[in-house]
Amino acid sequence: MTETPQPRRARAEIDLGALRANVRTLRARVAPHVQVMAVVKADAYGHGAVPCARAALEAGATWLGTATPHEALALRAAGLTEPRILCWLWTPGDPWAEGVEAGLDMTVSGMWALREVVEAARQTGLRARIQLKADTGLGRNGCQPADWPELVGEALKAEAQGLVRITGVWSHFACADEPGHPSVPAQLDVFRTMLDYAEKAGVEPEVRHIANSPATLTLPEAHFDLVRPGIAMYGVSPDPVLVGPSAAFGLRPVMSLKASVALVKHVPGGHGVSYGHHYTTPGETTLGLIPVGYADGIPRHASGRGPVLVGGRVRTVAGRVAMDQFVVDLGGDTPEPGAEAVLFGPGDGGEPTAQDWAEAADTIAYEIVTRIGARVPRVYVGE
Repeated sequence: MTETPQPRRARAEIDLGALRANVRTLRARVAPHVQVMAVVKADAYGHGAVPCARAALEAGATWLGTATPHEALALRAAGLTEPRILCWLWTPGDPWAEGVEAGLDMTVSGMWALREVVEAARQTGLRARIQLKADTGLGRNGCQPADWPELVGEALKAEAQGLVRITGVWSHFACADEPGHPSVPAQLDVFRTMLDYAEKAGVEPEVRHIANSPATLTLPEAHFDLVRPGIAMYGVSPDPVLVGPSAAFGLRPVMSLKASVALVKHVPGGHGVSYGHHYTTPGETTLGLIPVGYADGIPRHASGRGPVLVGGRVRTVAGRVAMDQFVVDLGGDTPEPGAEAVLFGPGDGGEPTAQDWAEAADTIAYEIVTRIGARVPRVYVGE
């Protein structure tokens, strides 16, 4: 066997062993009867949907979750034909018939969606699997309590006609990443009320669920029949301050972003660096060129602040992040061109983490890992 050469410009290393361990850790936090849905929307938060879905299933997840139907259908096309897949973000004219044929669990939040999925069931001659989503206070997708009786009643009529099977009732928290926030128990109360109404009307769901990553970690009363870990599965805390750091829950970051130093050069003091000269060298120094930029997902808002490990020391982005590259001031050090620059990783070796970049860019770690673009190849380890 020959070793696959590593991409030289940049790569995102995805540790599938860490992902499997994270899923097992999350699995252990819930009761034995509670199932785990591995959320792999947005290309598994930038980690690669198909490899991560397979690893999560190997580790004990029994469901997969996606946002768009196209994400869900891509999983089926990749050979993931057995697991249940819930898809929740549908728009009018989406491929409902293909979803029915693929055996997807399709979220219905309003009457227009129920009409389209019923028509798709008639077209295909197959019973559609649907899950009714309740808006318990988030104010995004989901059916308002005032509209719930109509949606439940019409869904039950379609079920009686053999057109649909109501497989789930679910909702989503607004502030579960803020333990103690008054909206959390309020949403739970509304969810229980709407669920009770549906079940008394005749709905017999296979799964009832509301717990996202923070609720999976901190709110056992919200686990019901299934939990939906997303960011936690990738070893990133929903909020390291309010919820707690990922390590406190036994979770390990899965993605490490690395690049090769493209150029090292000596410059005099007073030398401007990158567009706008927002950074000027304070004295004679060396500059290192890192060949990734905002086209690769490096946040421009981290200009002058983003941390990078080069030559055993954490450096800071000097000046603006450009489309394809940025510069670090090496302070006179002279690593060889091709030396490794680690933008973020688990932090074991002193490298920055995705959370460090989130703080530098005034955003959340979800965005840091999810925005790494397709121009950065994913390299899978721990397979």
